[in-house]
Amino acid sequence: MRFIQDLLTLYILVFVAAAILSWFRPSSSSDGLATTQRVLAKLTEPVLRPLRSIVPRTHSGVDFTPLAAVLILAIIRAYI
Repeated sequence: MRFIQDLLTLYILVFVAAAILSWFRPSSSSDGLATTQRVLAKLTEPVLRPLRSIVPRTHSGVDFTPLAAVLILAIIRAYI
């Protein structure tokens, strides 16, 4: 069980890193930031895609789906 909890914690950190890095725009599509953002997107999109149909978007364009994903993962982690 501890291993699964650690994996969930790591996945939560991936979501946090992806959210923070989304605030920055890479200077080109081949720099390290762009590559990191692509890798994090590939890791997080399988969870975010279904949640986006459930979580409403705000009028300001802020996406709260990563926050919802982190909360769900934290709840799952707490009950394992």
